[in-house]
Amino acid sequence: MKKRILIFSLNYYPRFIGGAEVALKEITDRINPSDIEFHLIALRFDSDLPKEEKIGNIFVHRIGMTRKAPTVADLQKFPLKFAKYWYQFGAASEAKILHKQYHFDGTWAMMAHSCAVPAGLFKKNFPKVKYLLTLQEGDPPEYIERLARPVWPWFKRGFTSADVLQPISHFLLAWGRRMGFKGTAEIIPNAVNTKHFSYPISPQVRQEYRTKLSIPQDDILIVTTSRLVHKNAVDDVIKALTFLPKNVQFIIYGIGPDGKMLKDLAKEKGVISRVHFQGQIEQAEMPHALKACDIFIRPSRSEGFGNSFIEAMAAELPVIATQEGGIADFLFDAKRNPDKETTGWAVDRDSPEDIARAVNEILANPEEVKRVLETAHSVVFKKYDWDLIAQQMRSRIFSKILS
Repeated sequence: MKKRILIFSLNYYPRFIGGAEVALKEITDRINPSDIEFHLIALRFDSDLPKEEKIGNIFVHRIGMTRKAPTVADLQKFPLKFAKYWYQFGAASEAKILHKQYHFDGTWAMMAHSCAVPAGLFKKNFPKVKYLLTLQEGDPPEYIERLARPVWPWFKRGFTSADVLQPISHFLLAWGRRMGFKGTAEIIPNAVNTKHFSYPISPQVRQEYRTKLSIPQDDILIVTTSRLVHKNAVDDVIKALTFLPKNVQFIIYGIGPDGKMLKDLAKEKGVISRVHFQGQIEQAEMPHALKACDIFIRPSRSEGFGNSFIEAMAAELPVIATQEGGIADFLFDAKRNPDKETTGWAVDRDSPEDIARAVNEILANPEEVKRVLETAHSVVFKKYDWDLIAQQMRSRIFSKILS
């Protein structure tokens, strides 16, 4: 008999997509719909979006206040800024209504932030329905806990009442335990569509991308795909340019509230002509955009896991990163992790000088880079492919909450 799972997620396709939304779609699209039927409660935000629709293998139910065609900036203004707070109780109420109609066999909170509260409230009202909490957070746990202070008892219950915990890294597992979860926990990471990101591009396509950027063909392009927020440390890369040759250019794919500050910083440091803000990029275009560059970088100050790093490894770019949070699960440096096969170049947090050192090291050692790329590419295919992760979710997670 087909089972039904109700998902709590602040947002879902088609707008404002991040790692959590990608993970939901990649996993559920690979689950047989005759086996499990997924429903999802998300904020609507955009009045042009229907209140209900089916996307892939998920029936999406949208709730909450809206504006017509809102921008990312609108999400930080009244009234949409407060939608995520309202969601925590609005989604719990909507879940009760939907449960009467669909009789869910399990619930799934995609992230603790804003989703653990409604999932915990649902669990209190329907204790026989098993509850899965996935920890996908990229922001520092301490920051998330501060945001949750006004609803702390309910937020805490979102951890302690879960039947199964699925953190995407050892770092997030430790947070879940610290918050009081004592039950079954399974670390299952995020992943990448390996075929999509490893597909080769021709020299002509690579040249076309560089021409669009109005950059000399022989210049070195370092690239990041990042939300423009403090935790992703894009500012440190801009500062690092002052220590690097002038033929090193920085390509930024992403948007966020720090956009203006970063542009001002690039002007202040005298490198604005070498910093190229490209805005949001579609997932379909991402592999070509990455492969047109030479080095991937994101010196994160905090990271739950970091899909972007795995995507860059699949695209066979050398990766420069810190080892903060979940990055330490897969980014192994030759000097810092001599007992592991090297998969990238680790740098200190908040250190533009160390970033410049890593870039220069990569440029000076092409044979070593080739070996590292082969190792990283192999690791991604063996451990971080969505087909594999979806199988693990079905056999190790969903089987437990649907038993």
